[in-house]
Amino acid sequence: MKRTGRRRSSVWDCFEQVGNFVRCMKCDATLKYCGGATSTMMNHMSRHHPHTAPLDEDEKPLMCTVQCSSEEDSAASSQDIMQVNVMSPGVAANIHERDYGERKRLKRSSVWDIFIKVDDEVHCTMCDTKLKYRSSTTSMMYHIKNKHPDTMPSDGVSLATHAEVTELISRMIEKDMLPISMVSGDGFRELLAYTVHNYKMPSTGDITRLIEGHFHEKVEELVLQLGRVEKVALTAEFWTALPFQRYITVSCSFITEEWLGRSAVLQTHKLSSDSQPTTDSVTEKLLNTVKTWGIDGKVTACVHNNTQDILSAHACSRVSWDYATCFATTLQQAVSNGLSGDLVRIIISAGKLAKRFSHNMLAGEALEQKQVQMCLPQHKLIQSCKARWDTICDMFERLLEQRWPIKAVLSDRTVTNRQEAQTLEIEDDYWQIIENFTPVLATLKWATTVISAETEVSISNIYPITFSLIQTHLVPRENDVEQVSEFKLKVQTSLRSHMEVDSNDLSAKPALIASMLDPRHKHLSFLTPTGRLAAKVKLHELVSKLDVLTTTVGPKDEPQETLITPDISQVAMPSQMRSDTKNTMMLLLGDNYSSSYATDSEAQVDYYLRDIAPSLDINPLDWWRVNGPRFPKLATLARHYLCVPGVSLPSLLSESGQAFATMRTRLSPEHVDMMIFVNRNV
Repeated sequence: MKRTGRRRSSVWDCFEQVGNFVRCMKCDATLKYCGGATSTMMNHMSRHHPHTAPLDEDEKPLMCTVQCSSEEDSAASSQDIMQVNVMSPGVAANIHERDYGERKRLKRSSVWDIFIKVDDEVHCTMCDTKLKYRSSTTSMMYHIKNKHPDTMPSDGVSLATHAEVTELISRMIEKDMLPISMVSGDGFRELLAYTVHNYKMPSTGDITRLIEGHFHEKVEELVLQLGRVEKVALTAEFWTALPFQRYITVSCSFITEEWLGRSAVLQTHKLSSDSQPTTDSVTEKLLNTVKTWGIDGKVTACVHNNTQDILSAHACSRVSWDYATCFATTLQQAVSNGLSGDLVRIIISAGKLAKRFSHNMLAGEALEQKQVQMCLPQHKLIQSCKARWDTICDMFERLLEQRWPIKAVLSDRTVTNRQEAQTLEIEDDYWQIIENFTPVLATLKWATTVISAETEVSISNIYPITFSLIQTHLVPRENDVEQVSEFKLKVQTSLRSHMEVDSNDLSAKPALIASMLDPRHKHLSFLTPTGRLAAKVKLHELVSKLDVLTTTVGPKDEPQETLITPDISQVAMPSQMRSDTKNTMMLLLGDNYSSSYATDSEAQVDYYLRDIAPSLDINPLDWWRVNGPRFPKLATLARHYLCVPGVSLPSLLSESGQAFATMRTRLSPEHVDMMIFVNRNV
């Protein structure tokens, strides 16, 4: 048998094609028509004209679909066709009713095939994960995508519901730090009206309520996490959205029971715009945050990026924690102080040259041609940013790489005239200074990059790197030009002053204590013998204080660790126990005699310091996860001090930090706290 023709869908009884669109002849609705698919039209009919919805192709009466090869086949075929024509109306009604019900069921999200609802929660049937349920399936979709990607539906029938679209809009606003008022924009509304059929656009109030719901969910989760940790470190980040809008964002960092480093934003406060913030006003904000989150007595230290000594240790006697300046901020100040007049002029000249090739299309194309001819990488020149000294290093490195193609373009009079060339050309002496100066900047940039790494412990690296810079990398050399030698000495002096490396109280600094509790740096080889001895004494004091606290309060979940020697007269001797020497010694000295060395606090410190130091590529948290049971007292201190970040969050040198600061300028002051909280606490 051969097919005589392709069956035409009955939906065309209600639609007519107009170019790339189809028009409903019942309500004049216009739909996009792509690739011969009729699903959109069928959905439209089932939603808006259910009583007149056309039959599917398989439910239509068969009209002469085959060509018979014989008279008998023709007769039988005619009889079958007659039966189909007679039975079709009743069958069609039932089939249409069933099909409409199936279409209704298709609107149910496919996540319910994996999740079950229990009260106000949903439970994953594949991994027993429990999530909060607030009439949205987005969190369940994220869970399935991240944890069970193989079970994601791929047949294309699980379309997003309108509630899911609204949820995704709220997530987009949170993630990209967009103003909530964007949902009122005409262009945004046109986009959604075109992409989501019959979508009811949410109001700003609807989106605000959704974001508030996410905010409260994350607050509850963070409160539970903070309740389980012993110590946290604060980060106070000062920033400005507009010239008269100053804020301070308070974050916290902590180490979990599984030795995983975690950080979270707590609160964002708006500072007074009338004058510069004072010590009392900032301290009040910090104390208010600590009280609100219930972490009184848990704060080890506070790292800040303020450059005006508002949060100096001497000025703030109302708090119980120590203060430390963000290392990136300290290095920024040191580099700024080290730049002499000659270096500033070289930076300005290099910036003009880079700007010329970035903004002039003819010069840029000529540079690309010269790069190809000289077999050099086809890289564009980089301009420096005044607020970020590390971009000076990037600019100089790129100029040195492309020095000869640049000279060739400036010498080409078809591209650059003589006057422009004389203005842009960098003198040979300046090139020599750039070549000598760039490795110094690169070393400082590497130091900041290591300290700014958010995935590792950073506070313990500060003093080892600072002393390495002062004692090695910033020492003037014979082949250094005068300007570079002067820069090194100024930066060295600035670091000594800001980091107080010559102070007698260095052993009390949280960063140095963290270095001792970092098994990679515990030997403190960068200090003098006197300094190492003072640091060791300080570590003994901290362990002793911890012993006193444990004896007074006692652990919450574990019984207090004590050594008990049993009384012989009260011990029931087994009838068949042999009185050999081994059992007698155990009876007299106690079962814990062999492990008493590990439980003694002073011995723990000595044993820890004599233990072999791991390599520098080891994560100290991984080391403590394995070796914590050997040094339980020191492990507790390690949780207290290794959670302190080396820089304020986000890092001044990270691209994400710069983008984050830019996006925050879009926010209205009313939503700053909530939006930053939901954005950073992912």
